[in-house]
Amino acid sequence: MRVYLLVLLVSALVAFLATPLARWCALRWGAITAVRDRDVHAIPTPRLGGMAMFAGMAVAILLASRLPFLSSVYENPRPIIGILGGAGLVCALGVADDIWDLDWLTKLMGQVLAAGFLAWQGVQLYQLPLGGVTVGSTRMWTFLTIVTVVVAMNAVNFVDGLDGLAAGVLAIGGSAFFLYTYLLAREGSSGDYASLATLVMAVLVGACLGFLPHNWYPARIFMGDSGALLLGFMIAVAAIVVTGQIDPQAVTDRQRFPAFVPMLLPLAVIVLPLLDMTLAVVRRMSKGKSPFHPDRMHLHHRLLALGHSHRRAVAIMYIWTAVAAYGVASLVVLSTTTALVLTGLGLVVATALTLGPLRARQGASGTAPGPGPGAAPSPSLPPGPDPVPAPVPATSTAPETTA
Repeated sequence: MRVYLLVLLVSALVAFLATPLARWCALRWGAITAVRDRDVHAIPTPRLGGMAMFAGMAVAILLASRLPFLSSVYENPRPIIGILGGAGLVCALGVADDIWDLDWLTKLMGQVLAAGFLAWQGVQLYQLPLGGVTVGSTRMWTFLTIVTVVVAMNAVNFVDGLDGLAAGVLAIGGSAFFLYTYLLAREGSSGDYASLATLVMAVLVGACLGFLPHNWYPARIFMGDSGALLLGFMIAVAAIVVTGQIDPQAVTDRQRFPAFVPMLLPLAVIVLPLLDMTLAVVRRMSKGKSPFHPDRMHLHHRLLALGHSHRRAVAIMYIWTAVAAYGVASLVVLSTTTALVLTGLGLVVATALTLGPLRARQGASGTAPGPGPGAAPSPSLPPGPDPVPAPVPATSTAPETTA
């Protein structure tokens, strides 16, 4: 554990120190997010934070190659090349989009290229984590690998709409994934329990924590597409690696459903981004619009509409992520009944906090004091001309981009 924590700290420190440089580059290159109708921020803000996050991840992975404990992870260099190369391609694609605002087809082709390079280097799905069951052809698994990576990248990109939201959500969910892969690798091995999936999650969580102080409300810099796509890529990598690297049946003596955890946990980590993306696509296509057409109906927009402040809305998203991710991860270390009870309690708390402003408004409207007995009626105003409606602000039709 100490080795992984060292790698995590290196990733965090490098990302923290590199973020001011990324901000300087964004200002110099014109990668600045203007204030649009759908945005929450009030002033133009530089992006390119993903450059600093990638620097933290890359330095930490290279440092880890010099640590004896992780030597077995680096025996076959192809997965490391695939991860670093794919992450570099994704980050470069995001930088280009942050500067020049690429069209959706170009971005999709770049994402497929990065995912294809990852699969070409051997990091791809080979089996379902259900006792080692392998079905289908190699081409099918390569296709599923590419789809998994592309979906994860776009899901994180969709949810990145408030200061500190995406980085915090991935740090919390990633920490649960980190603990799960570490414990499962340790129990499934008699001696060497170094794990590539655990290493990937350590550098991801570290990069998020290092970037978060600069991105916390009010943010001095946004991660941009370079960061959102990078985080989605890395969480997909960890999910793919863990399906083939660790035998989930190693913990069947703990409870009944450990074999499903490798499939459920990656989904739980990004459950909010996936839900937000799915709702956005369905909502927009049902209205005959492009899935990338911007609007103000994302989950974080809905929380703000309920009456939550910016920071409270972000905190609630953190809580939902923690309940989902740690609820699934607890199936490995707790009995099924205990894990479900604790997760249920967490869901109740998260729901109560989410609906708090709505309940407060209902209570206030139901108990508002009326005129006392014998009070004179309020004077009515004389009829006048109808009020002039306020002008409707112009709506941006630019494709969805990371705030």
